[in-house]
Amino acid sequence: MKPRGVPRVNDRRVLNGIFWVLRSGAPWRDLPEAFGPYTTCYNRFIRWRRAGVWGRIIDALASAHDATVQMIDTSIVRVHQMACITKNKRQLTGRSRGGLTSKIHAVVDSNGLPVRLALSPGEAHDVRLAGRLLSRLKSGSMLADRGYDADWIRELAMKKGAWANIPPKSNRSDPICFSPYLYRARNRVERFFNRIKQCRRVATRYDRLAANYLAFVQLASIRLWLRLNESAS
Repeated sequence: MKPRGVPRVNDRRVLNGIFWVLRSGAPWRDLPEAFGPYTTCYNRFIRWRRAGVWGRIIDALASAHDATVQMIDTSIVRVHQMACITKNKRQLTGRSRGGLTSKIHAVVDSNGLPVRLALSPGEAHDVRLAGRLLSRLKSGSMLADRGYDADWIRELAMKKGAWANIPPKSNRSDPICFSPYLYRARNRVERFFNRIKQCRRVATRYDRLAANYLAFVQLASIRLWLRLNESAS
């Protein structure tokens, strides 16, 4: 009996097409035919995002992360004019000196690999999502810049069995213990942002929906974890 309908495009082929969009930053319509119809790649990207696939993969890969040193930081991303949002639906964008922006929040492990990710408007303070991102903090050392120098963050780290090594603000009156030597390792979180921004779909936000842009950030992070696993095998 002759099968009906169009044969289903192989998931691996579709996934390669999604990664092509991630790396190139090109519109979905410009996807090469070698990856199948662009509508198929886009629809599965959205379907898998709604099902929480990308977030579950990150959680699974990061479940056994190296918690000797954990770092938290943020990075500003410019929102492209193509992704302009209506006033009644900001989708985690905000106005700053650089124009319309979003901010990526991340916690990385000792190897500079992502453990937790989140998104906020560009003008939001760095500590806005710190409580949620540090909720799964493991025992060890936690590094952050002085923007995170808040008593409640230090107390949260202490409850999790971690030591918050954060440079004090100039207006802090009570002395704290701070190690400049250990603080040198904090550049790993900055290198993490540089690595995921090699993907043009992350370096500039072209997506109108915050959930779609965060999904691309998660995909870029998954690639970093997979590369580490490939080198270790």
